[in-house]
Amino acid sequence: MKIQQSAEDYLETILKLEERNGSVRSIDIAEELGYSKPSVSRAMKLLRTDSYIEMEPGGQIKLLDKGRAVAQRIYNRHQVLTNMFIRLGVNPNVAAEDACKVEHDLSEESFDKLVAHLTKQTPQGD
Repeated sequence: MKIQQSAEDYLETILKLEERNGSVRSIDIAEELGYSKPSVSRAMKLLRTDSYIEMEPGGQIKLLDKGRAVAQRIYNRHQVLTNMFIRLGVNPNVAAEDACKVEHDLSEESFDKLVAHLTKQTPQGD
């Protein structure tokens, strides 16, 4: 099932905030992404309805297995693409922004081939 790019962005943000802070609340997501609290609340309701997240009594947001799988896939793509662009000489901030744009639209086949190519090109011990 293909989910919307915005849902992928929210899930990736939840994963990053969870890794950074240990716990995540809607306000954390709003601040991280620069979105309004009502927009984030609407998105969290949709993600909860589709079983990507659960909301705990204290307002903590937890990724469910399905949501964590999507978040990790997108975050991995983001890291690989950012590093590739940096290796090509792109400014790190621009590389991260461009990776965010590309990570959602690149096919699984193209991404896998890109990773295989980069792995062949990287000398051992690099």
